[in-house]
Amino acid sequence: MPSKLAGLFITTLLLCSSIIASARVSRVEVTSRQDVLGGKSFGDAGPYERILGTVYFSLPIDNPHNANIVDLKNAVNLRDGEVEFSADFIAIRPKNPHRGNGSLLLENPNRGHSRIISLVEGGDWNVEHDAGDAWLLRNGFTIVSLGWQSDAAGDDALHFHAPIAKENGKTITGLLRGDLMLPKAAQEIPLGHLMRDSLGGTEYPVSTPDDPRNMLTVRESRNAPRTTIPRDHWQFAHTVDGKLVPSDRHIHLDGGFQPGRIYEYVYVVADPVVAGGGFAAVRDFASYVKHNSEAITPAQRVIAEGISQNGRFLRNFLYQGFNADEEGRIALDGVLSHVAGAGRGDFNYRFAQPSRDAQPTSSVFFPTDIFPFTDQPETDPLTHATAGLLDRARADKTVPKIFFSNTSYEYWGRAAALIHISADGKQDVPISDNVRIYHFTGLQHFSGPFPPAKGPDDLHGEEPQSPLPIRYFWRSMISNMDAWVRNGTAPPPSSYPHISDGTLVPLARYAFPHIPGVNTPHEANTGERLDFGPNWQQGVLTLQPPRVGPAFPIFVPQVDKDGNERDGIRLPEITVPLATITGWNLRDSSIGAPTERVSFEASYIAFPKTAEDRRRLGDPRLSVIERYISEGDYIRRYTQSLDTLIKERWVLPEDREAFLTRAKQEWMEATK
Repeated sequence: MPSKLAGLFITTLLLCSSIIASARVSRVEVTSRQDVLGGKSFGDAGPYERILGTVYFSLPIDNPHNANIVDLKNAVNLRDGEVEFSADFIAIRPKNPHRGNGSLLLENPNRGHSRIISLVEGGDWNVEHDAGDAWLLRNGFTIVSLGWQSDAAGDDALHFHAPIAKENGKTITGLLRGDLMLPKAAQEIPLGHLMRDSLGGTEYPVSTPDDPRNMLTVRESRNAPRTTIPRDHWQFAHTVDGKLVPSDRHIHLDGGFQPGRIYEYVYVVADPVVAGGGFAAVRDFASYVKHNSEAITPAQRVIAEGISQNGRFLRNFLYQGFNADEEGRIALDGVLSHVAGAGRGDFNYRFAQPSRDAQPTSSVFFPTDIFPFTDQPETDPLTHATAGLLDRARADKTVPKIFFSNTSYEYWGRAAALIHISADGKQDVPISDNVRIYHFTGLQHFSGPFPPAKGPDDLHGEEPQSPLPIRYFWRSMISNMDAWVRNGTAPPPSSYPHISDGTLVPLARYAFPHIPGVNTPHEANTGERLDFGPNWQQGVLTLQPPRVGPAFPIFVPQVDKDGNERDGIRLPEITVPLATITGWNLRDSSIGAPTERVSFEASYIAFPKTAEDRRRLGDPRLSVIERYISEGDYIRRYTQSLDTLIKERWVLPEDREAFLTRAKQEWMEATK
């Protein structure tokens, strides 16, 4: 190579390296690159490509923006003051990035699995064979799903690869805890977070099986007293080919684990990974794509999206100050935190368990729904602590535009009311100008099937699930957020229940109608005051299980005479109803604990079809035929309600026909 050309080449490499290093992405390795659907063109963005690979990050331990990462200074791969991490990613981007709309939708994948494309488009999660109706692609978005969870289970998961930590070269040990309620009897359970038939997180293996601190208890419900199971009745073992063999990831119980009871285990573990680096991965990738013109997915704006676990991840991300990159610049321009309730999570602790959440009968008393809850500072009336979710972001001047959206379930299952009421439960509190809070009335944590059906396995409730779809709300939320961060176009105002107008009430004042054969819940999930030991606020949990103090107040949305919630953003299925749709569903007696709520689900309780049916059943709700003169009457009123949502920008005009098709299907189902 001629010397002048070689010099230019080297200068270019150094310049690119400098740009990349400034965003703390050290390199990107691409393992697969292919055209989407054979090079099909999508709107003005043209053809798209699907890229798979790994992003490498290098974090200097002395940078103040990395100070909150637990055990970063103890990472075994610390070299020259920096620690390397890596994250798997999938990117769907225009082949010519300049033809895109300049906005990148950054997904925090749920337990390592991407979902946003299939949720919004209706096609494959990675558009390998089916792009659905390709709304995101037709509108020019780049979509990246980036691994952030260090214990994501499965070879097909997007992983966050973090080093282990040692203290002064010595192995770090500690106590870890797990729990579950099974829908049927079993001889053994995994130590990882079991979600139906798979693991949400692989968790840690037991390090010393004979340690006397290892413990197994059983209780009847979340707040019931624990009974210790004698140590000689269980062991760390697993059945293989009919034989019981030692296992560092399973517990075998003589006589078996019974359905409808909460089993909780505590055991000794070793070698924690530096899980909190996942926050820095999201931060630094967002900064990299905005400030490096040679980025694998260059963008002008980054909107982060997280559902459930990942919505809690984003709340935690903001709370711990990760929206300022290592140079103090804003990383995420917009945040869509969906169905997170009041939660954060077990993401940045020593021996973190990122998959653990807070369900009615499992993952109980984990650091999930904990103070503070509101975006602006609030005061705990018992401890007198004062803090807000966005304190660090405000101090750093890196507050993004934010949607906190929840369904009816989160008010029962995730203490969602705490994000907009005072900690003493006496009043509504103001929210920031850059925050919107949305309550999607009648929806459950994830959309159930249509026609309505009961859930499977441990999701088997007394009633069918809510079939109301979130898909179209997602399109409008993305569109509204993009306009807000792009040019300042304000999104629809917040819509959620309030204490002041009686649409949000204490649980004792919940006025659900008496519907024969329908059982109602006696409790709801609460925000907890927990104590995991003297150093847990610094990320080290030493007390397992934790001490549990008085809970924060429980408030739920009030209902009308039909049992449907009175407030929020309501689909026509609520304003022009054919059924009662609740924010809860009780466990079917076949899986045990029938007075407890099912995780994630609402209930669909159809109206009687005729007046004769209503009288025969003793149902207080008017029948379908008493409400609507005919199918035409129902469709007319449904259409009026739908057009109001379109006018208010909660449904896109292009989705109107899909709703009207669904309306006809729902009428047929209700009157067959």
